[in-house]
Amino acid sequence: MSVLPGGLRVCVESVPQYGRGLAAVALTVAAGGDDDPAGRHGTAHLVEHLMFPRSGGGSADPTGEGYAALVAGAGGVCNAETHRDHTVFHTTVPAESLPDALAWEARRLLGFAPTEDVIRTETDVIGEEIRGAGDAGRSWESALGALYPGSRDSFGTAAELAGITAGEVEAFFRAHYTARRMVLSVVGDVDPAGVMAVVRAVFAGVGVIRVAGEAGAAEGIRAAGEARAAEEARAAEEARAAGEARAAGEPRAAREIHTAPLPSGRPGVAVGHPLPDPVADRPAYLAQAVLAQVLGRSRLPALARSARDGHRLTSATVTCGYHGQWLASAAPDLTLAVLGRAPGTEVDAAVGIWRSVLRVVAEGPLPEAEHRRAVNSLLVAWHRQADSLPTRAVALGRDALLLPGSAGPDALPAELRRTTPAEVAAAARALLEGPATVTELAPQARTVPTARAHTVLTARAGTELAPQARTVPIARAGTELAPQKGTVG
Repeated sequence: MSVLPGGLRVCVESVPQYGRGLAAVALTVAAGGDDDPAGRHGTAHLVEHLMFPRSGGGSADPTGEGYAALVAGAGGVCNAETHRDHTVFHTTVPAESLPDALAWEARRLLGFAPTEDVIRTETDVIGEEIRGAGDAGRSWESALGALYPGSRDSFGTAAELAGITAGEVEAFFRAHYTARRMVLSVVGDVDPAGVMAVVRAVFAGVGVIRVAGEAGAAEGIRAAGEARAAEEARAAEEARAAGEARAAGEPRAAREIHTAPLPSGRPGVAVGHPLPDPVADRPAYLAQAVLAQVLGRSRLPALARSARDGHRLTSATVTCGYHGQWLASAAPDLTLAVLGRAPGTEVDAAVGIWRSVLRVVAEGPLPEAEHRRAVNSLLVAWHRQADSLPTRAVALGRDALLLPGSAGPDALPAELRRTTPAEVAAAARALLEGPATVTELAPQARTVPTARAHTVLTARAGTELAPQARTVPIARAGTELAPQKGTVG
């Protein structure tokens, strides 16, 4: 890790064994949905789109040739994701094209000046994405907003974006895309000294605030941070009270927050729980990841095939972390259970089944074989992606920006193996005793808009040349580690 004079952090990792002849670049920016200005929900998402303009000239590519076209011309691929607390851009190219790719990355930052026409095109695309968002994505965002007021989903609101101006977009970009709020990660068959020489040359002017009103933007950032800190302190106090109650042997009733029902293709219920801080309480966080595997892979599927007091679940999905990606976000974050309800099974009965499963695990410890299977499934997922260059590049950037003190992605297997059955039982107790959101998923007739083929694409990990639109699939129980699935573009 190096720090340029302007404050840009740069991480270079030479791992030719993971992709001989290839290199990946990730730019991670501390700006996401939580940073959207009041009345302009979706600005961070829009800025991400504008880094891949569909028309040249006057935007992020002064020469008129778009970033995606340049990457494709080199035989590479690129993509991006907007999250609640950050945005990440990742590109993979042949190693000999890395100097060019770094220059293109710097150029679109230095030349960011979107036109009104390009903004209107991208807001239309984002509107299609919002309308096409899946049930799981809406359930996740609803739970997060109920547990942590002030948190914003990363999609945005089409009505608020409809009137956004080029000046507003550029002000957001200049305020948030500053050197000290960005990490550049380069991973692959590379020479670190050579990479740093190129980075110092082409990124020298990146990240300097150059517009009036920067003091107001800084104040907005500060206020948003204080609001999030207050919510995190409230959650920590509730966790402390729960611990004291357990120590005193007193039962503590969980606080349920019922949110507005959401439309769904099938009847169900979504139950959200806050996760521990992955920095301050990492063992407890990893125990929740293991618990999600136990619940989603063995306990709940078996229960869905049986009945309890005449009530039954038809399906059960448990995810740990931001839209199913664990260690992909700083606190606050969620565990989310999405439960299908059989005919005659009401919302409260389905939630009761969920809590009954948690109680069984909480009274544990788990059988050693079941615990080992859950840990091994997470390890397999990690090893399956460990040789993915963009995954490694994104993980390094997230660790530096969001998870300070992390030992890095290669330390994760040993951390997971240290998780014990007793810690998983404690994780189940924490879900039972902490606050939870309950959202009814109610079937109703919905019109599915027809996507416009020339502007909207369904993203698949690592196959798109530009992040035109991404769907949010229902993630499987905590199996994803980084940017490939379950994300918002």
